[in-house]
Amino acid sequence: MAEYHFTTPITKEDVQKLRIGDVIYVTGTVFTARDEAHERALEMAKKGESMPIDFEGLAVYHCGPVVRKVDDQWEIVAAGPTTSTRMDIFEDEFIQTFGVNVIIGKGGMGARTVKAMQEYKAVYTAFVGGAAVVAAKGIKRVKEVHWLDLGTPECLWVLDVEKFGPLIVGIDTYGESLFQNVADEAQKKLPQIGEFLGISF
Repeated sequence: MAEYHFTTPITKEDVQKLRIGDVIYVTGTVFTARDEAHERALEMAKKGESMPIDFEGLAVYHCGPVVRKVDDQWEIVAAGPTTSTRMDIFEDEFIQTFGVNVIIGKGGMGARTVKAMQEYKAVYTAFVGGAAVVAAKGIKRVKEVHWLDLGTPECLWVLDVEKFGPLIVGIDTYGESLFQNVADEAQKKLPQIGEFLGISF
């Protein structure tokens, strides 16, 4: 296991250094996007419309932050990760279309996203669930916010972060997935568990 510190824009060469189990910290620009923001961005791209920011080389965070407005400034109160499987139906196309190389979330992603990460050179990193306030401490300020009509959890928050992490590489550019490895190991042990319990799987 190795530790890396990246500053955005993060390149494909950067992420190809990484292997599952490595730990990274990100400084620079991270933007949040859950399923509604993914869907809107892809629909806009298909129509040839411009994005509010250039996503290439940035990290996308599966997160619906808790926010408040102090005077005229937005402040992130808590920013825990959203379960990433919600974005599985969009993520492969999102990676291909926008050149995002680092995805941050929790719980892993499925086979088609793993394939896209291998093909287009992106990694999935996990931020520990239940640490929303810790995550917020790595966020220095809200740079921009877009698509507020989707609601504050679903809109596009553009964040200035410093040493945001630790983020554990769960899926790398070589098709390896910590989540699939755990599932495979659990599957192998089912007969042994069943024998102990006196049941068959």
